[in-house]
Amino acid sequence: MDIDARIAAFSREVDRALQRWLPRESVRPTTIHRAMRYSIFAGGKRMRPILCLAAAESCGGSAAAALPAACAVECIHTYSLIHDDLPCMDDDDMRRGRPTSHKVFGEGVAVLAGDALLTMAFEILGRTRETKRYRHGAFFAELSRAAGSQYLVGGQVADLEGERKLCTLSELRFIHRGKTAAMIVACLRLGAMSANATPRQIHALSEFGEGLGLAFQVIDDILDITQTSAQLGKSAGKDAASEKTTYPALMGLEKSRREANRLTKKSLAALQPLGAKASSLRHLAETLLRRTN
Repeated sequence: MDIDARIAAFSREVDRALQRWLPRESVRPTTIHRAMRYSIFAGGKRMRPILCLAAAESCGGSAAAALPAACAVECIHTYSLIHDDLPCMDDDDMRRGRPTSHKVFGEGVAVLAGDALLTMAFEILGRTRETKRYRHGAFFAELSRAAGSQYLVGGQVADLEGERKLCTLSELRFIHRGKTAAMIVACLRLGAMSANATPRQIHALSEFGEGLGLAFQVIDDILDITQTSAQLGKSAGKDAASEKTTYPALMGLEKSRREANRLTKKSLAALQPLGAKASSLRHLAETLLRRTN
C-alpha cells in the first residue's frame, strides 16, 4: 500500500471508530447527540488522528493500539472548533463548508456539544491499553496538559487578548504553540506511547510536532488572506477583520512562506532518528506545507 492509500485508510479507521464510540443520534437527549455528530462528521481532514496513528507505526507499534488516542484527540479538536466559532470567540458562521454548530443548534447547545465532546474524549482515551512504560495515568496527563490552561485553552485566551493590538513575534509564537502546536505534539506523543516508545523516540516526535504545528499555523495565516471562503470552507479574511496579528502582518507574505518552509524542514530533520518507519509522517508534513485549505 502506498503512503497516500495508507493515510486514506487511517482516516476511514478513525471515522469507523468514532461512529462506534459516539452515542447515536437516537439516544436521549437526541439534540446533544445530533449536535456532537454534526460537527464530528462535518468532513474534517482528520490530520491530528492520522498523525497519531502514523506516530504509533513510526515507533514500531500498530494503528489499532493508537486508535482510542487518535479519536480522543479528534473529539478535543472538534470541541475547540465549536467553541472557537461562537459569537463570544471568533464569531464565525461557517466551518468545513457548512453552517457552524451554533447557527444550526443555537449557542447553548453548541456550548454543551463542545463540552460533551471534551469529556467524551477522556472516556474514549480510557480504551487505550497500557504498555510497559506508559500506564493509563500517563495518557490522561498527556492529553489533559495539552488541552488545558497552559496550552490549548491558554492559547485561545492569549489569542483573544491579542485582538486589536500588534503582538510581537514572540507573543505570536506563544499563541500558536498553545492553540495549534501543543495538540499536534500531544497526538504524536500519544501515538508513540501506545507503541511503548523510547524516550528518544518521544523526543524526536515532540520536536517534529513543534515545528509542524508552528508551520501549520503560519500556512493558516497565509491562506486566510490568499484564499476565498469557498476554498477554505470557512470565512476568509477573519484575522484582518478581527485585527489579529498574523505572520503575514508581521513579516509579509513572502517571508511568511519562507518561514513555513523553514519550520517544515526543521520538523523533518527531527524525524531522522526514526528512519524509514517515519515515511508517513514525512509525507504528511510535506503535504501540509502545500495545502490550500
